[in-house]
Order: sequence, then structure tokens, then C-alpha cells
Amino acid sequence: MPVPGGLANAPEHPLPLPRPAPGKRVFDAILAGVLLVLVTPLLLVVAVLVMVGLGRPVLFRQCRAGLHGQPFEVVKFRTMRPPRHGLVGDGDRLTPLGRWLRATSLDELPTLWNVLRGDMSLVGPRPLLPEYLDRYTTSQARRHEVRPGVTGLAQVRGRNSLSWEEKLDLDVQYVDSRDLRLDLSILVATARTVLRRDGINAAGSATMPEFLGTHRRPAPPQRDRTPA
Repeated sequence: MPVPGGLANAPEHPLPLPRPAPGKRVFDAILAGVLLVLVTPLLLVVAVLVMVGLGRPVLFRQCRAGLHGQPFEVVKFRTMRPPRHGLVGDGDRLTPLGRWLRATSLDELPTLWNVLRGDMSLVGPRPLLPEYLDRYTTSQARRHEVRPGVTGLAQVRGRNSLSWEEKLDLDVQYVDSRDLRLDLSILVATARTVLRRDGINAAGSATMPEFLGTHRRPAPPQRDRTPA
């Protein structure tokens, strides 16, 4: 599946809203529920590790932009120390345990609860910060025509090794191409990506730089603001 061309060629006006994939919400709810039951022992083990290694709270909660840009609270396992005692940058705050949780994507397990609630889908564009909404081009903003996902096309095509523009292009490509067959192929590819630990970090960054807009130079990462 080819990656779309540069954003300079993107349409000035949004394309018609694609029809939702039949059964996608039912598929998400059933599979997320089954997975939550199966991984409950693993959730408890990771929660204990985080409590011992980082203390309370065990969960990281943050407002993200969901379907049609509506805010919701995403839930993940904590991977960083709080920004204090001179610890400001992501590289300083990220602990060895946190690096391992991110590398294995175990920090994402609690987001299955977001899927069960209907805030997210198993597959879709990754949920980003609400303050990014006015920084997207018209084409990039189309990523919010669908629910955000635990994984997505950008995650299996390079993850954080991609530039913001490449990731957002892939998000829009998913919006235009989505169906259950594509979702299943992305879920299978995600398992391979996690096992290989591909694209965990952006070049020269502990996580991913803040998105400042397509035509602006990215600033160095300062806080745990953008998910892997």
C-alpha cells in the first residue's frame, strides 16, 4: 500500500466522510473484552512493577483528542518520573523500567479499557494532544474522522522513526482505506513490530518531539506529551 505524496498536494477541502466499516465497533468491543480477561494476570504484574519502580500513581492519565476532536482521558501505565528535582526532559525522566515497558508496548495494555468504553478503537490513528488540533493542515485534520487506535498504519510502517508528516499522511491513508481486513492485517503486523521493537524512538529523542505544525521546526522534547 503506497504512502501518499507530500502535503503540498493535499486537497484544500475535506473529502466526503467515509462510511464506517461494518461491525468495527462490535469487533473492537468483543476483542478488547476478551483481551482484557486474558491479560489480567499480566496487568497485575506490570502494576506491581510500576508501583515498586516508580511508586504511585501506577496509571498515567492524560486528555487526548478523539473522534471528531472530542476530548477523552487515555489510560496507560506510568513510564516516567515526575518533572521535578531537575528532571525535565523525557530522557532524564524515563526509567529503565519505563524504557522496557515502552519497548514491549506493555505500557499500552490499559488502553484496552478505552477501547471497551468506546473512546478508542483497536486500530486507528494514535490519539494525540488536543492542542495539536489547530496545528493540522486541512488534510491532516481528517485523522479525526475515525476513533483513535491502540495501534495503526503508522505504527506498523515505522512508528516513531517516521516524521510527523509521514505519520499523519498514513493516518489519513487509513481513514480512506479502512475496513476489517485492513484492521486485521495491521493487528498482525503490530505483533511483529512489537516483537522486533522497531521504531520505538525518534532519532535523537527519548520519545517523540512535540508536533508544532507541518511548516515549523520541531522543538526538543521536554515532557511526556506524545505517545510512542
